[in-house]
Amino acid sequence: MRIRIVVGKHELSAILNEKETAQAIVSALPIEFHGNTWGDEIYGAIPVAAGMDNGTMRTQVGDLAFWPPGNAFCIFYGPTPASVDENPVPASEVILVGRIEGDATILRGVTAGPVRLEAFDD
Repeated sequence: MRIRIVVGKHELSAILNEKETAQAIVSALPIEFHGNTWGDEIYGAIPVAAGMDNGTMRTQVGDLAFWPPGNAFCIFYGPTPASVDENPVPASEVILVGRIEGDATILRGVTAGPVRLEAFDD
């Protein structure tokens, strides 16, 4: 499933995978939430709940994830405070749900604020 992510003045397209958690996100679209930043990660609570399904601490720039402890959608676009190199590291295990198409680093410098997830109309 292809989605549009709007963060401030930035619009990105992304592909969500076939995992159950990703499909739950698709079913809840459109979703608006207040995005917070943690290094080069935007995250915020969304109206989706999921248990840990193949959780991981390994993420890359452009990955989209769901963080079950906070019911949070996460957008990784660079190093986080837990990183030891250029790769983002989540605060704890996340479920990878998709990937940004294109350059996620355009989000560098964004601050907390509204984020919108919506179905992508081709």
